[in-house]
Amino acid sequence: MRDTLYVERADGDLRLVKLAEVHHEALRAACAADADIWPIYSSSFDPAHFDTSFAALLVNPVRMPYAVFAGDRLVGMTAYLRPDWSAQTIEIGGSYLHPDVRGTGLNGKLKRLMIDHAFAVGIRRIEFRIDERNARSQAAVAKLGCVKEGVLRAERITWTGFVRDTGLWSLLAEEWKG
Repeated sequence: MRDTLYVERADGDLRLVKLAEVHHEALRAACAADADIWPIYSSSFDPAHFDTSFAALLVNPVRMPYAVFAGDRLVGMTAYLRPDWSAQTIEIGGSYLHPDVRGTGLNGKLKRLMIDHAFAVGIRRIEFRIDERNARSQAAVAKLGCVKEGVLRAERITWTGFVRDTGLWSLLAEEWKG
């Protein structure tokens, strides 16, 4: 199932390309554009932590990361996470976009591309796990029609040592209107 889910996708100028070492420097530059955002992420891709986090991302067996392109420019990353093939569930997360493409509709477009594809290949439930401090991401998934199921209290410890409460959002295949 991984082979049918983790494929490159495109919609006009938007392209999701499997993240690889060739994207290292362009993603480093995109992630450095907003160094202040990283404390609300589980791991940091700021300049001081980028190389370690990038290397770990590429070898993590429960992550299917993409480089996000707008035209020919790498503007961020996203991923399918933690697949449970027997339950037909997947998480979408690890998303970061360069500040100058936020608010342009690109995030909604890329999430719709990922959601459409996941449901088309047999996934029945998509989850989003969002730091409770991250109001922008919560608003974005709400716009997609996701339902907040609750809060996982003290669910993880972030790279800063912060004990994070995580909002659990979901979208079911029968709810998706695409």
